[in-house]
Amino acid sequence: MNSFLPFVETATRAESKEDLLTQLASACVANVPCDSCDILYREAGDGLVLRASSVFPELNNRLKLGRGVGLSGQVLVTGEPVFIPKHATKDPNYAKYPGFVDHLFEALVIIPLFGASTQPYGVLLFRRAKPWRFSPAEKQRLIEVSEVVSAVVRSYNAAYQVGAQINRLGALSEVSRTIATSPYLEEILQLLVNLTAQQFNYRVCTVRLLDEGRGELVLRATQAPAKAYQRKRAIKLGESIAGRAIAENRPIIVRDVQVEDDYIGHDLAVEQGLRSMICVPLTLQDRPVGVLSCYTSEVRDFLPNEIEALETLAKQAAVSIEHAKLAVRNTLMQEMHHRVKNNLQQVASLLRLQMRHSNYKSLEEALNDCLGRILAIASVHDLLSREDLDHVGIRSIAEMLVHHQQSSLMLPDRQIQFEVRGSDVILNMSQATQLALVLNELIQNAMEHGFKVTQDGEIHINVEENNEEVSVWVSNSGDSLPEDFDPSVVSNLGLKIVDNLARALGGRFKMSNVLGWTVSEVKFPKGSSE
Repeated sequence: MNSFLPFVETATRAESKEDLLTQLASACVANVPCDSCDILYREAGDGLVLRASSVFPELNNRLKLGRGVGLSGQVLVTGEPVFIPKHATKDPNYAKYPGFVDHLFEALVIIPLFGASTQPYGVLLFRRAKPWRFSPAEKQRLIEVSEVVSAVVRSYNAAYQVGAQINRLGALSEVSRTIATSPYLEEILQLLVNLTAQQFNYRVCTVRLLDEGRGELVLRATQAPAKAYQRKRAIKLGESIAGRAIAENRPIIVRDVQVEDDYIGHDLAVEQGLRSMICVPLTLQDRPVGVLSCYTSEVRDFLPNEIEALETLAKQAAVSIEHAKLAVRNTLMQEMHHRVKNNLQQVASLLRLQMRHSNYKSLEEALNDCLGRILAIASVHDLLSREDLDHVGIRSIAEMLVHHQQSSLMLPDRQIQFEVRGSDVILNMSQATQLALVLNELIQNAMEHGFKVTQDGEIHINVEENNEEVSVWVSNSGDSLPEDFDPSVVSNLGLKIVDNLARALGGRFKMSNVLGWTVSEVKFPKGSSE
């Protein structure tokens, strides 16, 4: 039995299941009179997948054979070994690896690998460049090698499952306890991905929350350091594997995201070294909240107790997320009086400014200006009740203001097309209110002053976030600005308000002609105004 010691030692050195199988294939080549060794595993539908190869490692987990295909497929079905002493590639049942030129070899041995079941779970394949005369003793030796390989794999699986069960119970307790102690949604989500990745040894974990209105899963947290991963776009429910997990209300497993046709983002998966993935739905009383996605750095199976632990964790996370949202709503209700008071003070300041500005031709014109500014503030509160409780997206603000302006200020003889483009940058309550007033003034200014002569054209609102700086442009294709135009000295009340608010945001405002368009630009650092 000492001759089998190298096989047994692989289990103590292996860092993973894939590493174990690779070391076993190498041990076979070193201790059996063969030139190469492959290990193939049974897949769903009784097909085979290459799990380890001493000559074609690049095909591991990629090469697949259908049920009964090739000599290996026949051995899996019959459970009987095959010994071909020479001319193996000329056998009518031999299946060549697609896309690769086989090494020149004569002899081939394929032996089934058995676990606890009477059905083989895979096959062990040996090749030899020269003819191979199989004596009864040599055949028995090869069968014994296959039995030792199976025993080593069984021992590794048993030890791994015992250790994993203990570790995962501890990990589950640690993650659940920690996220349950936080009252803040963003902190809960970040703790969830950080601790899950750490405790379960995943390469990347992400949480996407469901935006039911848009039918999208929006990335809200990840511990992946790559900025490209952190900026992944929202994905539609119907186009994603994560969406399937929610639709079917069960975990969805992808064995290798780098080759899975339905996976979105193969290039990023290759760049970040992501392989196997499990998507676990976050549900609360069968109501979908989002999805937790976990990625490994190697192609491997997710064991039953691991899946069960993740499902339990997902349920706890969904409860914590809902509690955090309720806590935020309760806090907002308590703060609503303070916020309304502040906004009323802001309205009062705007009215005082208007009173000092004597260029209004009529009381109706002054009241309309005042009404527009109050509606701009009201739009933020309207969006708060529908969106993320204490944060609002700039595009959402712009779209609502465009709707108000079109319905109240558009002259019947004007044909103006609006377009809102760019990122839906999320702002806190204070910034959102100030920017709503800025956008209201700039859109109104573009409609009133940009189309005095020109009767048709376009108004574009563009939003961009770059290195924590937010840029917002309101551009119109109407009348050009005078060549000596300077917004800092102009008497227009709306532009004065824009300039003051831009400064309050810690940013700057400018207005200029660009390629025949009048462009108003406001830039400010995100998060500078609380």
